[in-house]
Amino acid sequence: MIKRHIKQRIKEHLFKGKAIIIEGPRQVGKTTLVKKLMSELDTNSLFVSGDESDIRELFGQKTITELKVYLGNTKLLVIDEAQRIENIGMVIKRLVDNLPDIQIIATGSSSLELANRINEPLTGRKIDYRLYPISFSEMTSTSNRIEENRLLEHRMVYGYYPEVVINMGREKDILKSIATSYMYKDLFDWKTIKKPALLNKLLQLLALQIGHQVSYNELSKTIGMDKETVERYIDLLEKSYVIFSLNSLSRNMRTELKKSKKIYFYDTGIRNAFIRNFNPLDLRNDKGGLWENFLITERLKYLEYSGKWVNRFFWRTYAQQEIDYIEEYDGKLWAYELKWKSKNAKPPQSYIDNYPNSSYQIIDRQNYGDFLIE
Repeated sequence: MIKRHIKQRIKEHLFKGKAIIIEGPRQVGKTTLVKKLMSELDTNSLFVSGDESDIRELFGQKTITELKVYLGNTKLLVIDEAQRIENIGMVIKRLVDNLPDIQIIATGSSSLELANRINEPLTGRKIDYRLYPISFSEMTSTSNRIEENRLLEHRMVYGYYPEVVINMGREKDILKSIATSYMYKDLFDWKTIKKPALLNKLLQLLALQIGHQVSYNELSKTIGMDKETVERYIDLLEKSYVIFSLNSLSRNMRTELKKSKKIYFYDTGIRNAFIRNFNPLDLRNDKGGLWENFLITERLKYLEYSGKWVNRFFWRTYAQQEIDYIEEYDGKLWAYELKWKSKNAKPPQSYIDNYPNSSYQIIDRQNYGDFLIE
């Protein structure tokens, strides 16, 4: 059993008078996580799913008195795929306010749907967590760091989705299923995607541009879609946990790019599935971008699971001086250059001049483990 780091943090906040909300991509183990929590707690628990029509009707229409009768002596209520239930935010609010002895845990795969339905009603009444595909840190805790180092190239190609990790030899079929079915489910449920073929083409273009700045104008021209639609589709892909973005750092210099953006995938295996390329690294010409995506995604997981709140950027000038990745916390900047091949490098002098208090470190295959675990 792979140990999910977020589980202990969730347990520490149970029965404190707040609902627990767990978001994340489909197929990353949210249901497995909450069922594991239920099995470890010595209390009366009930698991329901918003995918079931009778549950949607029950929680969407019943009064608090009727729900109280239905729940009986339940002390832990888990609502899986909560975004499928109409007015779920108001339902959870009523439960938290009127049945304070019941701990509510709700999961959702769509931050757009779930956030729209719970944020305002549950202000001050919830604690949010995110669950991602398995992390490098979780795997080293489950097996060991030496073994995970040996599997590094395999992880970069096939990623960390739980089903992929535990079914070695079937990675391509599993990733094809996830990329062609589960990734789009929420988007199509929202009925906001009118041209699926163009969405798929957009994802392929984004996959080919990891590690590079993204131009909405260029994407628009290449796909044959207006810029506003490109922006809307990218926003939906971010809110359904397929991709995420980094903005450029701009504070002091006129020569800095001020509104530039890079886009990465939450899982490199999914990224490779979209471009139909599972070649080993020695046969690829995109290993630099793949390495950058892998490290930034795994760093995101580490920061999220450890509860560290940081601002995240890249940096580049019009003269094409750049730094791959920058974090800002405690009033300081921490700059990282992400190199597949080890090499000595110094930060651009213009960066040093304008950010003299920033640290700088090269992350390569020799020290990446410390960067992802600390």
